[in-house]
Parts: sequence; C-alpha cells; structure tokens
Amino acid sequence: MPRGPVPTSVTQVCLVGDPEVNLRYELLSRETARNALATYDLREPFENTVAVETVSLGAAVALLNDLNWYLVRFTRDAFVREPSVSETEWLSRDLAAAVRDDELAADETERFLKIYGVEYESDRDDDGPPDAVTSDEPAGTEADDESGDATVETAPALVEPMYAARTGPELPAYDLREVSDTLVVRVAEDEFGGEKQRYSNR
Repeated sequence: MPRGPVPTSVTQVCLVGDPEVNLRYELLSRETARNALATYDLREPFENTVAVETVSLGAAVALLNDLNWYLVRFTRDAFVREPSVSETEWLSRDLAAAVRDDELAADETERFLKIYGVEYESDRDDDGPPDAVTSDEPAGTEADDESGDATVETAPALVEPMYAARTGPELPAYDLREVSDTLVVRVAEDEFGGEKQRYSNR
C-alpha cells in the first residue's frame, strides 16, 4: 500500500547522488560545499541523498547555484519542494529557478512530470510492509536516543523515473516495477523525455 508523500510547510532541497559515489561524503569532504551546507541539518530521506530545509524558494535556488560544481560531478538529480507551489510534489532545479524568477506561475508547472519509484527494503525482499522511514526527521533524534531497542531502518531508494504528461486531475500509475510509493517531480518542458512515457486523460 503506498504511503504517499508527507506534506510540508517549509521549502526543501533534495540532492540525489550518482550511483557511483557516496554523495554525503563527496560534499562534506570538500571545503566549499561543506561551508555552503554548514548551517543546515542534513537528512537522508532516500538512499544516497542529501536533503535540507531552507527559508524560501530563493534560498533553495541560491544553495543549488552555490553547489553547482559538485552537483555536476556527483549528483544525478536535484529538486526542490516549495509549499506555495505544492506541498507534496517537487520541482526540478530548472523549474524552481523559473518560478523564483517569475517566468512561470505555480499552476503552469503541473503538466510535465518525472515520477520516481520509491523502493523500500521490503519491496526488494518481499517480506512484509514498507520499513517505517520518516523522511522529515533528522538522524539521531531524541526519540531514537531514548529507545534502546530502536531498529535502524534503511532509507528507501529512488528508482527508474517515468516521464508522464498530466492532462487531467489524476496521475498515471507508475508501472515500471512494483514499488510501495512514488515521488513526483515537476519538470520543465525541455527536460521532459524518456523511453517510458504515460499520459493521463482522466
């Protein structure tokens, strides 16, 4: 059963590491990137990701610009969740910049989508319901410290993005593999593409 995205009231940035690198290590082992991230609580909501909360969409875009050298080399995606646009869907970096610069209105970002599967360890093992990973909580919270027998959970992985054009109120079903959840990223028209596309007419 899909858990669904957790709505947010703050702007968030999520960087998705290239499979060949450890993204957190690559960022924190370099002084410029480490300094850019120094004031943020770093989270890992998905496997090999780094996520932070920022004060605004402008701050999120500025942070991505500050990290651009590292993003080109060590990430395969970067996106922003801005609650004034959507509390559950993310924006690609290019789309976030366009909204920040007033080149696009929020309701003009809805059509072109990149939908990731969210694969939990239990999806791979076929062994019960998804692990209870809370993407909006930093590692090492007080609740974890007080619970001596707390299970260490594995962050879910973002897998096989599917491109989809939204032409109605419903999203097309993600069908590239069996997963427990999906993550929706709105993309600019010139970012839209891929071998697998679905169109929703509902």
